[in-house]
Amino acid sequence: MARKYIDCRDFPGDIKCSVALSADTDDELLEAVVQHGTKVHGYQDTPEFRENIRKEFKEGSPPA
Repeated sequence: MARKYIDCRDFPGDIKCSVALSADTDDELLEAVVQHGTKVHGYQDTPEFRENIRKEFKEGSPPA
């Protein structure tokens, strides 16, 4: 099982964010990203938001 990650640096926005999150499962990563996205970036936790996040997962670990 490969780790997956998502990196905020890949999604420039109003808030300059350098957080990268990784996990062993899609579900674990999704929950971490939803928490970060809603609390830090102000996104709404909707099915569409979750679906769009899952599409952006990458295999491996975030670059340093």
